[in-house]
Amino acid sequence: MNTSGKIRVGVVFGGRSGEHEVSLVSAQSIMKALDPQKYEVIPIGVSKQGTWVVGADPKGFLPAPAEQRHLEAAPAETASRTALIGDPSHQGMILLDRKNVQQRVKLDVVFPIVHGTYGEDGTLQGLLEMADLPYVGCGVMASSVGMDKTTAKRLFRDAGLPIAPFTEHLRRDWRERPDKVIAEIEAAFGYPCFVKPVNSGSSVGVSKAHDREELRAAIDLAAKYDRKILVETSITGRELEVSVLGNDAPIASIPGEIVPCNEFYDYKAKYVDDRSELHIPAKITAEQTAEIREMAVRAYRALDCAGMARVDFFLDRDTGKFVLNEVNTIPGFTSISMYPKLWEATGITYQDLVTKLVEFAFERYSDRQESLKAIMS
Repeated sequence: MNTSGKIRVGVVFGGRSGEHEVSLVSAQSIMKALDPQKYEVIPIGVSKQGTWVVGADPKGFLPAPAEQRHLEAAPAETASRTALIGDPSHQGMILLDRKNVQQRVKLDVVFPIVHGTYGEDGTLQGLLEMADLPYVGCGVMASSVGMDKTTAKRLFRDAGLPIAPFTEHLRRDWRERPDKVIAEIEAAFGYPCFVKPVNSGSSVGVSKAHDREELRAAIDLAAKYDRKILVETSITGRELEVSVLGNDAPIASIPGEIVPCNEFYDYKAKYVDDRSELHIPAKITAEQTAEIREMAVRAYRALDCAGMARVDFFLDRDTGKFVLNEVNTIPGFTSISMYPKLWEATGITYQDLVTKLVEFAFERYSDRQESLKAIMS
């Protein structure tokens, strides 16, 4: 904590991800919600090329010409500070003021809001662990497994949670033996089916295939984003989501329902077209509400999540049963995103939610320190 008595929070946003722009909007909302009487916010932007810039405004973060320059050539207002990683004597990550290299600015906690690859997949969490910094959200294992859809599905299945039938294929196999891959998929569940990059979010690279021609195009698209490709049967039903909050004693929000404007809730329906509808609370029975909240916590625990996650389900119209889709460990966090809106409807305001997440970050850090002391003794 700095001399002002405020907790210094580094909000990390942007990143080398297809969800870069979504992250910027989430970061804006979080920074605005952090109580200025309690917190000092340090914006830390990561460009699509991987450059770290401290002091950048998420709203206009690194326009195209600036992204092609190195940090040293960036405008003075965004390049006045740079992040340094790995100084154990100064709480891991420190900030050097380039105008006064003798002044070191420590961070007390980090709020990572980098969606997708190189942020939500455990890589950023691992860096923060090595820097010995408290941070908001899931740890390395939960983040990486949550991002890997097929690995997560196997854990959900082992935990007794219902999932859709799926197959997994390597990009190399697809390019070398496409007919064999097509035959395996058609034998497994036929059409329609969904094709996804295994490691991706916000429906980037996701397609619904109704026939063989569309399947080929869908796999080609997914293969651009990841070396592993998930194909799963299409479930006709309603899309419901539950927000989960906490560390060892997580709680679940009331469920919400998404009615997409497109055939499924793709990237355009999520972030471009505003015709999709959010129903909060979801129009389901009290018994179904209790069931889906309990299942959301079970999924959260199956991945050993911490801090926050949004758990997505289908309500199968044919069977009337819930099917677990996936867990998002860094969900969209704009003021109109489903994760905070579900908590608002459950009784936790956006500002209180952000505060609780910072508190959970310190709680989890204390837990890690207790284990570290035993290891080092």
